Amino acid sequence: MEIDKDALDAQVKERKIQEAAEKAEHERFAHHMKKNDKLMCLLEERQKNEIKDINKALTEFHKNFQKPETRREFDLNDPQALKKDRPARVSDDDPRCTISGMQKFMGEDLNHDQRMRFQKEQIREWSLQQQKDLKNALADQKLADDLYDKFRIELDRRIMEEQRKEEESRRAVCTATKNFNKIQVAELDHKNELEKAQKIKDDMYEITCLLRGDFLSENPDQAIGPGGKRNVLVDRWKGMNQEQLMAIREFQKEQVLEKQRAREQERRRDAEWDRQRLQAARSQLLWERHQQRQDQVQRRDLDAVNAGLSQEQKAKNIYLKEEEYSNIPTEEFYAQFNTTTR
Repeated sequence: MEIDKDALDAQVKERKIQEAAEKAEHERFAHHMKKNDKLMCLLEERQKNEIKDINKALTEFHKNFQKPETRREFDLNDPQALKKDRPARVSDDDPRCTISGMQKFMGEDLNHDQRMRFQKEQIREWSLQQQKDLKNALADQKLADDLYDKFRIELDRRIMEEQRKEEESRRAVCTATKNFNKIQVAELDHKNELEKAQKIKDDMYEITCLLRGDFLSENPDQAIGPGGKRNVLVDRWKGMNQEQLMAIREFQKEQVLEKQRAREQERRRDAEWDRQRLQAARSQLLWERHQQRQDQVQRRDLDAVNAGLSQEQKAKNIYLKEEEYSNIPTEEFYAQFNTTTR
């Protein structure tokens, strides 16, 4: 049997095309993984910055509103206590006049009315300041939430744009591959038609030559030798009997059947090749659909992770605000009140 070199070359080309498509798919998957890693790095960096800002704000709050001077026991640990020390008795409101000294009783100080008015005014000022601080904190938090929502929307828009570009690129690659396959099939069909036409032409020429030749026409003159009709040339003699003629006809019929079988086998091979090519195209289409479903699942997972991070951040901010504004004002109030009463 002869080797069909054209079919082998076509298979080699098809294999190269398939390898190129697989390589492109691996590269696209690697690019997708790099993009996801970059996105995760950005999210982690943003979370670190937010934690850093919260810690910085907490430190500033401790520095501005929880000074050591406002503590209840600061007078016991005051490093300037000796410099601030006064004589044993200055006035009736001297804080060193204890009960055991019998120098001043509760409510008998001279500036009782003035002290009560001052304390009420101070409590009112503290309340207004707390309300103002709370309003400013809520405004800052709202601004931060708005900026975060805008950043998340912009990030989602960029991700959708990248996915759209990737989809267009993959669609262009598929279109180019399909066009290339169509061109290859058209060239193969054209080549087969030319070969078939040339083969028919050669067969017709061969049959014509054989029919017009002396061998099939059984020209008796070609067997006459130089010595006359009795001197017959054996290699040109046509005087065969009926059985020999029937054997030749049967052999010719077998040759015709053999050619028909060869053509049928070639037709089946071409049909099998077409079926394999269609199967490969169908497999490629199924794979692309599967890849699209995987991309959609990854997109939904990423949205769920972003939503979870957003909810967690908001819950954390709410918890910090509640903890901050539920503890600090009370301690500040008692510290200021005790300092004033002393």
